[in-house]
Amino acid sequence: MNLSPAAAKSLAKWHEMIAQTNLSDLESIVAEDAVFRSPVANTPYPGKDVVCIVLRGAMTVFEDFVYHRELSDGANSVCLEFAARVGDKQLKGIDLIKFDGAGKIVEFEVMVRPATGVMALGEAMKAKVGPAIKAALEGR
Repeated sequence: MNLSPAAAKSLAKWHEMIAQTNLSDLESIVAEDAVFRSPVANTPYPGKDVVCIVLRGAMTVFEDFVYHRELSDGANSVCLEFAARVGDKQLKGIDLIKFDGAGKIVEFEVMVRPATGVMALGEAMKAKVGPAIKAALEGR
């Protein structure tokens, strides 16, 4: 891995939080101007508050979540391959994470397959965090 020390520290903290299924300290590694790119939405979700709402929601929606592989193409970005289940739908995906110079997450993009898994994820996330995301975006 060629990640900068600051990005590597945040990534290690992310893995630790995922392993403990506890994102209570998530804000400490997300930049104020971060964006989340969803596999089911056309436009990115802007802002630290919304990114944290989405990531916390995903943690409660995914079952049997596990990272399999980690790839990096430079000092400030990483690709994490994962597998999980949403209800009875198995899925595979990747988290594309970009960090700023201070090691904070500035972009978190998720890609998921197959289509049945994407649809199940979209419905589960809409039910879990849809109103909270709408409220946060309207409050901007």
